[in-house]
Parts: sequence; structure tokens; C-alpha cells
Amino acid sequence: MSIRAARWAVLIAVITGGLAASERVGATGPQTRAAGDFPVASAVRVGGDESQTRLVVDFTQKVDIRAFTLANPYRVVIDMPQVAFQFPARTGENGRGLIKAFRFGLVMQGGSRIVIDLAKPARIERAFVLESNNEQPARLILDLAAVDRDAFLRAIALENRAPDSGYKAATPVPATPDEKADPRPLVVLDPGHGGIDNGTRASSGELEKSIVLEFSLMLREQIEKTGKYRVVMTRSDDTFIPLAERVNLARARQAWLFISIHADALARGDGDAQGATIYTLSETASDAASARLAEDENRADAIAGLDLSAEPGDVADILIDLARRETKTFSVQFARGLVTEMRNATRLHKDPLRSAGFRVLKAPDVPSVLVELGYVSNRGDLKSLTSEAWRNRTAASIAKAIDTYFVTRVAGSGRQRQN
Repeated sequence: MSIRAARWAVLIAVITGGLAASERVGATGPQTRAAGDFPVASAVRVGGDESQTRLVVDFTQKVDIRAFTLANPYRVVIDMPQVAFQFPARTGENGRGLIKAFRFGLVMQGGSRIVIDLAKPARIERAFVLESNNEQPARLILDLAAVDRDAFLRAIALENRAPDSGYKAATPVPATPDEKADPRPLVVLDPGHGGIDNGTRASSGELEKSIVLEFSLMLREQIEKTGKYRVVMTRSDDTFIPLAERVNLARARQAWLFISIHADALARGDGDAQGATIYTLSETASDAASARLAEDENRADAIAGLDLSAEPGDVADILIDLARRETKTFSVQFARGLVTEMRNATRLHKDPLRSAGFRVLKAPDVPSVLVELGYVSNRGDLKSLTSEAWRNRTAASIAKAIDTYFVTRVAGSGRQRQN
């Protein structure tokens, strides 16, 4: 037996077959079924070293997979039909060997994904799924071997690159005739992150994607309750939506206003900032912290394993530049009113009105703001973010700011915008 074969034999014994059911990561047994009868991923484990590493995932039934690599940063992506991940909290935050960390989740309706961050370049030696056997669950097995950068890039070139990343971009649905006949302004609410992209995480486990979705659903209810506006959400469940699609949805529906909802977090050592902040678009960030936040938020597509271009090909058109100037004016006008109203409902950051180059705010013809509701890394903010009373009060303040903005805008123009 060769040294390499012996190494894999040890990994197989330790990871795949050598762990008793009680020792495996995850408390959910192989017979558990998720709502909708999706296959369940019940346990995951990683073994090996910086030369060879194996990842094993237990499933309630065999699933089809497609594994491929991406560069800058080095990643391995595993696509599969929709499954229910039932791993313990914080699974994947720390890896081993060639695997620095990994994340998992829904990347589109009907499709799930595991994205692995590599500690250094590696090639996929094997990626397959075993049928369940002798009361053992079905198992996804991924074997990785270290290579140099040149070999990694050659492997990417030899893979089926042109084709398919596993993600099918949705075509934004334009306004229907009935919607066009409805003269009420359309507001698009954009709960950040979702699906495979958790966003920030509180030390106690709360996820940004869940916090902002709950808040956005309540905000939608507050806005619709007035009867003055139509509301569309970029997502209303735990689904990943690429940044460009969020923007395209607002443009295709001819939205009057786009509000992206987030909750920030500070790394240890960065102080203890607190309070809500409202951001508008600017290619030059108002400060270093805003630049850092925009960079983090703009990584959403990379987090999900998608290599998407940042801009459409026609953004240099002079007409779009002119539209952007007007749009920026309206965005800043709304942001200032939002600061005024939110100040009556919640604590604001000491510098509550900022700007940076957020990709999700780049619709040239839709006034857009990004609202950071608070910091999940701050105890006081987290208590508010998870309080129904606070959410209700803060959502009401945003709804009031929307009302003030449209009253002022319509009065200033003398007419409503035509769809």
C-alpha cells in the first residue's frame, strides 16, 4: 500500500466508519425528515492535515452533488438539491487541515450549497455520495489534496467552468398591468443576507439574517397598514438572493424607494459601538468604518460561492449618470428624514448618517438607503433587536419617515411619478 493510500485509509477509518452514532456531530438521527420531506443533512465532520483532508456529511438519503473550485479566495463549492441542514450551532466556523471554515444553506429555491474556505490551494481528489447501508446514513465524501497555486488554477481551467456555477439567476418580474394601474408608490424592503449567508452572529447565537427578516416583515405590515403604499420584499423567507438581483427587482418593478435592512457587528478590540445608522451610496466612504462595512456587505455573493460581476455593462452611459445624481438627492433627503424619525424611537449611532459604496444601493433610478438597525455585538442593541416592542416602535418610525418623504416629494414635484 502506498503512503498516500495508507493516509486515506486512516482518514476513512477515523471519519467515515470509525465513529459511533453517539460520537458523531449532530443530534439528529438518520431517519429524521424535514418539513416538505427534504433530505436532511444531520451530521458533518472533518479530518486530516494540511496535505490531505476529508469532509463527510451524513444525509437521510442519497443526493446528487456537483463539486467545483473557485479562486480568490480559494474555495470549494458543493451544490445539491434542496436539503434541510440540521447541524449544531456554529458548525463550520472552525475547520481542520486544508479546510479553514465552511458554511451551508439554501442558495435558491430547490437548491442548497456548501461553500468551503480553503486554508491554501487544494484539488478535489474525490467527491461522491454513498447510499445508506446497514443502518448507516447516506454519506457525502469530499477528499482534498494540497497543490500549489499554478496547479490549482490549471485544475479550474480543466473543470467545466463555462457552464454552470450551479446557480440560476432569476429573471426579475416586471410590474403587472394591475400594478401599473395602481398609483400608489412602491416600496421595496430588502432584508439582508439569507440562506447560505448568515450575516453577522451574536455571541449568544442570534443570526443577522433572521433578525432583519423578522423586522422587515413587521415593517411591511406597518407600511401596508397605512393603505398608501405597495410593498414588495426581496425575500420573505430564509433564501439567498444575490446583490444584483435585489437591485434588479427594484428596477424591474419601478420602485419609488428601496430600503435594505441589516444589523452590524464589531470584531473584538474594535470598541463597543451601538445604535442605528443610515447609509446612502457614495464611491468615497464617509469614514473608515463605513468603508469596512461596505466591503463586508459586498462580499455576499462571494460568501455564497458566486462569482458575479459588480456592474452591468452600460453603467457608463451619460443618461444613467444624470439619473444617479437625481436619485442620490432623493436618497439623502429620505435618509435625513429617517434619522429624524428613528431618533424618537431608538438609540442612534453617534454619527448616524453615513455613506459608502454598497452594491445593493447602486440602482441609478431608485432612491435607496441601507439601515443598520444596531450592533448584535452590543448587549443593549441585541436586547432591542430581539424585542417585539422595540421592533414595532422602530418599524413605526420608519413607516412615518416614508410617509413624510412621499408627502414632501409629491408636493415638490406637483405630480406623482408615472409607471
